Amino acid sequence: MSATPLLLDTCAVIWAFTGTELTAEAQEKLAEAAEQDVLFLSPISAWEIGMLVAKDGLALSIPLSDWIETAFHHPSVQIAELEPALLAQSSFLPGAPHGDPADRILIATARAKRLTLLTRDKQILRYAKEGHLAASAC
Repeated sequence: MSATPLLLDTCAVIWAFTGTELTAEAQEKLAEAAEQDVLFLSPISAWEIGMLVAKDGLALSIPLSDWIETAFHHPSVQIAELEPALLAQSSFLPGAPHGDPADRILIATARAKRLTLLTRDKQILRYAKEGHLAASAC
């Protein structure tokens, strides 16, 4: 059986690498994607995590640079490249997408690379139900 290629939303990155919050179904999808080398992280999530730490919205058990290195260079992770064209596409998403720039970039990445966005963001999940991208709740 072939795993669904996944792109993790920033919250899913945090929860996946801290071992908290993910549903059992999301954990199973994550394990399958990791096993088959179809697990993707976006560099925009590194920026968002950095911003959370800087604003005291997230406390990590190790220094931020070490945490990012561990997560983004994990053997089962691939980095979803942020090409200039993709960044521009995030400005022209169909329908009424999320207004947050980082979320728009994640949506555009998932759409362009045919990945399922693993998220708990209600606006993104609503947008997916409208048929604009593949998403799965975590």
